[in-house]
Amino acid sequence: MTDRSLGAAAMPPRTEIPSAPQTDATTLPFERPEPARPSEPTASADRPLGPTGRPMPDLPEPTPVTEHGPARVVAMCNQKGGVGKTTTTINLGASLAELGRKVLLVDFDPQGSLSVGLGLNPHEIDLTVYNLLMQRDVTLDDVVVPTNVPGMDLLPSNIDLSAAEVQLVHEVAREQTLQRVLAPAIEHYDVVLIDCQPSLGLLTVNALTASDGVIVPLECEYFALRGVALLKTTIDKVRERLNPKLEIDGVLGTMFDGRTLHSREVMERLVQAWGDTVFHTVIRRTVKFSDSTVAGEPITSYASSSAGADSYRQLAQEVLARWPAE
Repeated sequence: MTDRSLGAAAMPPRTEIPSAPQTDATTLPFERPEPARPSEPTASADRPLGPTGRPMPDLPEPTPVTEHGPARVVAMCNQKGGVGKTTTTINLGASLAELGRKVLLVDFDPQGSLSVGLGLNPHEIDLTVYNLLMQRDVTLDDVVVPTNVPGMDLLPSNIDLSAAEVQLVHEVAREQTLQRVLAPAIEHYDVVLIDCQPSLGLLTVNALTASDGVIVPLECEYFALRGVALLKTTIDKVRERLNPKLEIDGVLGTMFDGRTLHSREVMERLVQAWGDTVFHTVIRRTVKFSDSTVAGEPITSYASSSAGADSYRQLAQEVLARWPAE
């Protein structure tokens, strides 16, 4: 079965976009999302256009936090690999911590990229999120480790987590396992960001069940668009059957190169299909992201004055503006 047939079977008839050629190569296999929430920042027509082709809004200054909790849990989710989920989790988390939020990052990918990106050796970790999921005598405090970013902690992972997908199949309420073990963190943190694996398996369903919202990083390449229908179908099913409060916080364009016609066309199609669900902030390609990963720290500290660091700081402001008032 092809990607197109999956999208067509799972979704209701889509609204055709008149400006796009009606061919298999250009028609996006997903429907338009709901209109933007009234609480989102608005832009006036006299403001300069941003990289998404829409006027850039004036983002409000985030309100200072006087006490921590309850946390908003957000899954960083896309079944396609290499779209910037881990990079966004690290740098959005660090940017939110700069704004005074207490942040917990959850590495929920057996590859352990989030842990490596923050300077840990996954083979030297004694306790991981796997132990927290599968062993009743392991608590959240046993597993959480501090990072070099003040106010940001990490729940690490390694290849052991790959066994959890098989073992959880036989558990009662298997989809709620992560939600159960994260419950003690809700009152101590302001934000919990879950870095999901590049698949739509049981671990990802656990992450969506535990979350209040989803951020979808999407590489500005044509093939990255094709799997979004299946992802949205999965999110809709989780919302209907397991987690009624789940919503899509936004779609984030990553690896954008405004010098290429292809990147600009993909961004245009993305905005046509998803409207104001697409973040105004766009993450552009830069070698600084790779360098900061090798250094084991966020770009906000590795190259604090770089364009990439500024983009994630802007994303943090935009994300806070979209979330319900604290």
